[in-house]
Amino acid sequence: MRLPYVSNPPSFDNEQDQAIVERVKQRRGDAGLLELDLSLLHSPPVADGWNSYLGSIRTKTTLSTSIREMAICRVAVLNKAWFEWEHHAPLLRACPEIREEYLECILKSPPHDAGASVLDEKHRAVMAYTDAMTIDVNVPGAVFEKLRTSFSDREVVEITATIAAYNCVSRFLVALDVGERNAQKGPLVS
Repeated sequence: MRLPYVSNPPSFDNEQDQAIVERVKQRRGDAGLLELDLSLLHSPPVADGWNSYLGSIRTKTTLSTSIREMAICRVAVLNKAWFEWEHHAPLLRACPEIREEYLECILKSPPHDAGASVLDEKHRAVMAYTDAMTIDVNVPGAVFEKLRTSFSDREVVEITATIAAYNCVSRFLVALDVGERNAQKGPLVS
């Protein structure tokens, strides 16, 4: 970690800042605060906005868990955000429709190789879209059209917001070496 984590449990003299801590703790539930939270809490207003936005991405969209977590895991792989992978790969693995080959494909496929021989059509479209958004930012029309034919307008917005949000998360994690994972060459949990 490039910055020290705030103390755990965090204790702020300012009531507003302490209320933010409580909101973050409430969203995390039994898991408790993560190293990510203890980094963000250096700036309680940033932590508060992050908590609200990522809480919505994680719990208030209409996306299936497998679609959401696949996009998050692929972003983690592309950005070498192993802390992110280690927190989300188990959630993806727990989805009944996810086979072990899907995880291997997400983890080992080169960029812009949408796993045609392994993934079903919807997951393949999400993986291609995730690769384009993460690597190139500008999404080719053909990639967008494949996503658009598999998902509703609302789902397209939610998939796009999820990929964008977790690119933000991964960049924060890697830039500050949250969880001390930058030296890793791959995931501890695959």
